[in-house]
Amino acid sequence: MAKLYFNFSAMNAGKSTILLQSSYNYFERGMHTLLLKPIIDNREDSGALITSRIGLEAKADTFCEEIDLEKHILKSHKKKRIDCVLLDEAQFLTRDQVWQLARVSDDHGIPIMCYGLRTDFQGRLFPGSAALLAIADDIREIRTLCWCGRKATMNMRVDASGGAVTEGEQVEVGGNERYITLCRRHWREKLINAPAAAAE
Repeated sequence: MAKLYFNFSAMNAGKSTILLQSSYNYFERGMHTLLLKPIIDNREDSGALITSRIGLEAKADTFCEEIDLEKHILKSHKKKRIDCVLLDEAQFLTRDQVWQLARVSDDHGIPIMCYGLRTDFQGRLFPGSAALLAIADDIREIRTLCWCGRKATMNMRVDASGGAVTEGEQVEVGGNERYITLCRRHWREKLINAPAAAAE
């Protein structure tokens, strides 16, 4: 029975690596996957590629908020059978798109595996993640570590000097130069010590 999966973590936990490994596992068994990523994730110049920090990469279809993912997936499925859909940066999905993915799983029997962040730099749920937490059949946490060795669950946006940024738009795409992952305790401590000038 096909399911809608949500695999979440803080940043730098290896979500894209796991996604690419899962896709390869299907490939090894003669099956086909469809990889999807939001067009907003433009960190690489590679365009429609899902890339991992350890050098793995694969081609992906990109999508924006206006795309009906159910229609896109079914159109691709008609051209070539899809055994699983793997979606990177799932936090950028809209609520409607999460329901579109659920219908693909429920009505068409195609498993959907989403990978993304749960919360933003202020500890607030992303809309896509909130919808996935509400309706996904299977929710799994991918763990990573804080500098202290505890499980990192929080993402912190930092300025050029490494200070905590406490205000700003929810979405600002960036990597290690802009974000760090911390346990909740050290995230709180860094916020308390953030100078007002760090707010952007």
